[in-house]
Amino acid sequence: MSKIVELLGANANDLLTHTCKGITKEQIHLTSPDFINQSFMGSNRNPQVLRSLHQLYNTGRLAGTGYMSILPVDQGIEHSAGASFAPNPIYFDPENIVKLAIEGGCNAVASTYGVLASVARKYAHKIPFVVKINHNEFLTYPDKFDQIMFGSVEEAWRMGAVAVGATIYFGAPESNRQIIEVARAFERAHELGMATILWCYTRNSAFKVNGVDYHTAADLSSQANHLGVTIQADIIKQKMSDKNGGYNATKHGKTHPKVYSELTTDHLIDLCRYQVANCYMGRIGLINSGGESKGASDLAEAVTTAVINKRGGGQGLISGRKAFQKPMNEGVQLLNTIQDVYLDKSITIA
Repeated sequence: MSKIVELLGANANDLLTHTCKGITKEQIHLTSPDFINQSFMGSNRNPQVLRSLHQLYNTGRLAGTGYMSILPVDQGIEHSAGASFAPNPIYFDPENIVKLAIEGGCNAVASTYGVLASVARKYAHKIPFVVKINHNEFLTYPDKFDQIMFGSVEEAWRMGAVAVGATIYFGAPESNRQIIEVARAFERAHELGMATILWCYTRNSAFKVNGVDYHTAADLSSQANHLGVTIQADIIKQKMSDKNGGYNATKHGKTHPKVYSELTTDHLIDLCRYQVANCYMGRIGLINSGGESKGASDLAEAVTTAVINKRGGGQGLISGRKAFQKPMNEGVQLLNTIQDVYLDKSITIA
């Protein structure tokens, strides 16, 4: 705990003592070692899906806590392999990605068809695989922002994957097609007994107003979460919110004054709590992304994000670049420190 407090710095007292009053902890479904039974036993998920969820929640250092730490490495497509792996070229080799997830005590490793397929026979039984089934390939010129399918759910199942992951750019012109594609893929994944994780990102140039970027606004990102759980994602991945008021700034869609006057404040934990509320009040787990690597500040930023997520009612972090864009031993240390936040029982729900 002393290390966590040190990394939080001047914000430690505020982040560790804040209480959410708009949406209280009594109103949300709190994670626990029995979370699968509490949230999914009464749902339409079949026994095979429950078994897959059990593997996800019961692997690595956070096994049996209801929290999770996932290593995601799909940036070789999303950001280019050079941009992603030049800082540490060993990760051009897919095996090192899986090794980092195992050594780092992660619940799962999430990556592309090619990465996980290349080492599936060696590692699929050692750590849960989450196959990312769509990507923004980002080589077409001029740049375009669209998620396209890279393979089939059946192939993910054949390689031994426990879950499939997908991204939808909610708010983008292509979002209708993406919603239909991903909803169908998730339905098929559930039929085959795999769990589903949705990267719920907002994307539209109109979400930047007067120099302010509202893509991470709590109201807009939370509505993306709500759409994600509607198509039966079992886990929602969302960027950490750092502001609110996206609906009011962009002047589109519908919202309500009480969202801003009663349910939320400008406190980061309250903004995270609103994201959790839009995951069916926590019935579906929220994991926040770790963000880009910035070097020396990565560890402090990762711990801060973990504390906000945990105290907001979330279920963990999915942190990639901060871990794999540095030497493996440092990446393992970063992942373990994130996990320490969730293992420390003195860090409670706000």
